[in-house]
Amino acid sequence: MTAGTRNISQPSTATSRAPLEGPALESLVGKSRPSEALVTDWSPVSDTVQRVTVRWPRDHSFYTANGRYSPLLFTESLRQALALLTRSVHGIPLTHRTGWEHFSSRVDPDALAITPDPALEAVTLLISHLSVKRRRLGSVHLTSEVEALRGGRRIGAAELRYSAHPPAVYDRLRGTYAKAAQAFARALPLTPPVPATLVGRGHERDVVLSPTASDREWLLRVDVDHPVLFDHPHDHIPGMVLLEAAVQAAHACSDRPVAAVAFETEFHRYVEFDRRCTVTAEPAAPDGAGRARVRVGATQEGRPVFSALVTTAPLHG
Repeated sequence: MTAGTRNISQPSTATSRAPLEGPALESLVGKSRPSEALVTDWSPVSDTVQRVTVRWPRDHSFYTANGRYSPLLFTESLRQALALLTRSVHGIPLTHRTGWEHFSSRVDPDALAITPDPALEAVTLLISHLSVKRRRLGSVHLTSEVEALRGGRRIGAAELRYSAHPPAVYDRLRGTYAKAAQAFARALPLTPPVPATLVGRGHERDVVLSPTASDREWLLRVDVDHPVLFDHPHDHIPGMVLLEAAVQAAHACSDRPVAAVAFETEFHRYVEFDRRCTVTAEPAAPDGAGRARVRVGATQEGRPVFSALVTTAPLHG
């Protein structure tokens, strides 16, 4: 670890309003299994920019397949990095509940190839905090930009708007759904999957879409026993599950293997475990480079809860 780098197991509280009491890494990044924690260290670049290093494993049960990384490994990496920095830099307590409101990203599909070079397991995230607004009752609203580099090469970028709420505010927002263990226990029975190959997956256990009578409509398939998507109880269906559903819907709309290379995403409402969630997809106009795009939406009880414009690129070889 270089001079000036802060060990993440002992986060700096120099800029914190509420010092953290040395929580374990997995708590800082929102995972319960140490093997799922991707972050290895972080260091300040300036008052508003931090450098976070994450490790991309060459073999992972969910994020690697056929010699390639899933594009959502980039998303999970920045999710963990932002979770770490909200605590270690912004002094937001672990008891605050964090959620995303807007997420856009772009990733170079060529950079997702898995190589035997151990040095390329390390990915650097440069995170710029454009806005940090603290509300009177303790909520914090943040806007950040992320640039990702692998082997010194720029491989992706993202922009996010997200919020963190103290327990009193979150409990009012969520009402009877605020307690994770109780909400988790109310999850509907697991529904059957669509064929894994239809949605770009190698195993049925990783499929998050269930078939309906329409080729462009599915039920969200929520397996609360999935070791990666649900490694601990949640009070609502996580955004990573919704993003995976968007990726799988985009695969289902393509007649050839593709990689999801860009997202424009809005999280409109919390998605509940005890109600059916319908996912739809329709082709959208190609992007400026001629790449195919798919517009994905999710609803619960007729209300929009999630929407994404997914750009895909064909996989060769």
